[in-house]
Amino acid sequence: MTGFVYMSGFGNEFASEDPRCPGSLPEGQNNPQVCPYGLYAEQLSGSAFTCPRSTNKRSWLYRILPSVRHNPTPTSYDGICGAGDSKSRNGITIHMYTCNTSMTDKCFQNADGDFLIVPQQGEILITTEFGKMMVEPNEICVIQQGMRFSVDVFGETRGYILEVFGAHFELPDLGPIGANGLANPRDFQTPVAWYEDRTVATGYTVVNKYQGKLFSCQQDFSPFNVVAWHGNYTPYKYNLENFMVINCVAFDHADPSIFTVLTAKSTRPGVAIADFVIFPPRWGVADHTFRPPYYHRNCMSEFMGLIKGHYEAKEEGFQPGGASLHSIMTPHGPDVDCFEKNSTAILKPERVAEGTMAFMFESSFSMAVTKWGLDTCHHLDKSYYECWEALQNHFNPNWKPSSK
Repeated sequence: MTGFVYMSGFGNEFASEDPRCPGSLPEGQNNPQVCPYGLYAEQLSGSAFTCPRSTNKRSWLYRILPSVRHNPTPTSYDGICGAGDSKSRNGITIHMYTCNTSMTDKCFQNADGDFLIVPQQGEILITTEFGKMMVEPNEICVIQQGMRFSVDVFGETRGYILEVFGAHFELPDLGPIGANGLANPRDFQTPVAWYEDRTVATGYTVVNKYQGKLFSCQQDFSPFNVVAWHGNYTPYKYNLENFMVINCVAFDHADPSIFTVLTAKSTRPGVAIADFVIFPPRWGVADHTFRPPYYHRNCMSEFMGLIKGHYEAKEEGFQPGGASLHSIMTPHGPDVDCFEKNSTAILKPERVAEGTMAFMFESSFSMAVTKWGLDTCHHLDKSYYECWEALQNHFNPNWKPSSK
């Protein structure tokens, strides 16, 4: 068929703009504060951000309206979701917990995988076979597969749990960052030995999660009778305030992989079963750049939670203790207020996310939402999509570079 123009090659780095809008590609950057012709910048990711350069796939699209303008299917769920299978030792589950009563003469162990626990309200005292840990909001802890633990609470308590099957959490590779930065090993804390020597005449209950089901057994003594231990397979905790933020100091918006605290790797280089990512207080200094998160369609699943404050890309409607799930290739990005304010803001050095701590469980798995999350919890935000409904068409086909 004639009359069509193409670019040749396989896997090349291409660039194209409609000849009716010369100069519509931003010069020298991906994500300007205001795009030529009043367009919206949107990234489409075909691979994990952290894939090796030879396999990293992404394109930037400059469009009249972003893909987040859709109606009416919501993409936010308060609840539980997951993917994969504990039997095949490959997958994840996300839980949300609430409790107001301590465990008495009872402990829990997870035979399926590791728990990464993110308290949002209320401190929790976790007694393990290795010792005790007090974990407060803005801290996290990891209880690895098979470790028995019991939890004491001191009032109403809630938070999030990321469970991974078939892998353990580790620190991400730093690559060009070098030897230092992000979560430093010295800031992780492991409990010291502590034991109790007591019998329980009425019976001590050990609850075991195996292949997603709960089983229990009884014994007449406390399982926390370990007087000494050594080894490198332990529970641990980490204070998120210790995270050494790496950020853009020139222009454009760096990928959120620079905020990775812990990762559970898959067998594919650069692709994670799950990453735990945070968005801590930091300085924003990028020039001629739209500084908040950009519009995006990602080949990864993104589960967002909020520990405290107001998330910078959606200050209203996303409350601490809530969550959103943007499934694979689901468009998402800043709401209307965030886009309009930051498209016209004076770009001077400023503190970002002060008093806030948002986080993300990101996974290469396509997660399904449980019936509890969709229905039983009665907290599904069916109007979530409305935060993008008022995004305006700013396209000006008569734009000229001199009118920037």
